Amino acid sequence: MIDSILFNLMLIGFLGIASQWLAWRFRMPAIVVMSIAGLLVGPIFGLIDPKADFGDMFKPIVSLAVAIILFEGSLNLDFREVRGLGKPVFRIVTFGALLAWIFGSLGAHYVAGLSWAVAFVIGGLFIVTGPTVILPLLRQAKLKPRPAAILKWEGIVVDPFGALLAVFAFEIINFLISEHVTATSLLLFFAASIFAGVFGWLVGKFTAFIFEKGHVPEFLKSPVVFVLVLASFAISDQIMHETGLLAVTVMGMTLANMHISSIDDMRHFKENISVLLISTIFVMLTASLSVDTLLRIFNWNIVAFVLLMLFIVRPLSIWLSTIGTDLSNKEKLLVGWIAPRGIVALTVSSYFASVLLEKGFEDASILTSLTFALVFSTVVAHGFSIKWLAKKLDLAIDEQPGVVIVGGNSFSTELAKTLQELKIPVLIADSSWQRLIPVRKAGVPFYKGEILSEQTEYYLDLTPYEYMIAATELDSYNALVCTTFVPEIGRNNLFQLSLRNQGEVDLEDMVHTIGGRILFQENVTWEELNKRIERGDVFRKTSITEKYRFEAYLEERDENTLLLFALKPSGRIEFFTEGASPKIEQGDTIVSLTQRCKEMKKINEKLAEQRENNQNGNVK
Repeated sequence: MIDSILFNLMLIGFLGIASQWLAWRFRMPAIVVMSIAGLLVGPIFGLIDPKADFGDMFKPIVSLAVAIILFEGSLNLDFREVRGLGKPVFRIVTFGALLAWIFGSLGAHYVAGLSWAVAFVIGGLFIVTGPTVILPLLRQAKLKPRPAAILKWEGIVVDPFGALLAVFAFEIINFLISEHVTATSLLLFFAASIFAGVFGWLVGKFTAFIFEKGHVPEFLKSPVVFVLVLASFAISDQIMHETGLLAVTVMGMTLANMHISSIDDMRHFKENISVLLISTIFVMLTASLSVDTLLRIFNWNIVAFVLLMLFIVRPLSIWLSTIGTDLSNKEKLLVGWIAPRGIVALTVSSYFASVLLEKGFEDASILTSLTFALVFSTVVAHGFSIKWLAKKLDLAIDEQPGVVIVGGNSFSTELAKTLQELKIPVLIADSSWQRLIPVRKAGVPFYKGEILSEQTEYYLDLTPYEYMIAATELDSYNALVCTTFVPEIGRNNLFQLSLRNQGEVDLEDMVHTIGGRILFQENVTWEELNKRIERGDVFRKTSITEKYRFEAYLEERDENTLLLFALKPSGRIEFFTEGASPKIEQGDTIVSLTQRCKEMKKINEKLAEQRENNQNGNVK
């Protein structure tokens, strides 16, 4: 056991982020990797025990982290996103949640062997999925917009209500078994829940007001939001346990639907914090489990209960609650299968395990084992199956990474046509119908609108596209587009045309701090590329084989040939950029821009060579 708290904090943070990286590198569910990492350093090898190390601070740390994660998720709950999905989403988060509570409680009693009181408490808690597990899975699986929106909204909205249902069930039990508890206690619970919702709404409105009126400078906006989230959670939770989650959810939804100018900055900051907290907290929770808790998981009644929740309770509650909605059978099947439980279930169940034991319910001793069994099983089962099932049901977006080109012009149109020929998803975005005329004539998918507008994310699904090229005639705009999309796409996948040779406007000094990577090694500008297309230059695709290596290709290519990108056998695209070129290997396809006359000359030479060979063969 390592006694240093500082070292333990470092180890937990390192393991969490390392797990996220490994999951990204090998395309695995991050929650699974984090759980395994926590189990290895905790109960298996006994290196750390966060619950003992942090003492009384353990629960507050976890609770505040969950509040921030839930707020970050609720910042994405804009009602414009569920246009056309309002009915199924409403049904699932209300009627579906109620059915899941009832069915889960019946299963906990008859299968897991819990008393009615404990069963209804834990049944309410087990309706939660939560952003800590749903959002990483959605990023990994790349679902189509409809099922992705349903799962995201359910995970975030139901998360606080699951905890509230558990508290409500506990208050009912207190009322029934305790002589000192009166109906006033129940009224206080409902009053506290209403207060939490109203308080979260007021804090959200207050935050928007002080930001829009300029009462907070830009550099303080994220810290102010951070503190207000903690205050909203702590004050509500102080009045009634677990109502703080409701307060921060309402606060986030309020801000998301007020459409203030600072919402994107807040969202990006909170997303970065959320990733760090999810990584840290999940490792902390799994490392805090005891060996006895793990061994109890293999009891037949716990195993049977987990299977019941996986294959009967969840699918049945979704199917019943979505009767009469426009969800297809495939969408119902996918949503009915995906319901991983996460941090909220683990943290709240440990709280109820202790208070129920104090009330004399001895069967509550297995709640932690039961919860972890359900959390780990659902995370593993759903984490490894969501992508496969979505593909089978045709509810996943094609894995082939696509390209968004910002700016309609001759060069971008021809580039898009070439990408289409290579079966690469492509889309050209521009705010001008005039500039989109050649794009439409060429049959290239397009989006008419300002790519930087807040409305774009609700009308244009960018999930299929991993690369973005800013190809307008304005360098400053190209740089702004690339800088804006860094959080969504990543700087390595953002490209723009050269900033060189621009006369009066020289942005060379800012290349390394703003914008995207500069395309093409010859520093050709927007004007040069479009002139080459207008004079008749063509895109050429060359396959690199064992006999025709890249070195031979470089020796033969014309000096006017511009190397654009290489298409890997895996479907990935690697662009030739300023100061860097992809590693070309056998099986790659190189796409270049070359003069048509040179192209025809080479073709004629090859045809002449073939005719000569045929004549020689006939003579022989």
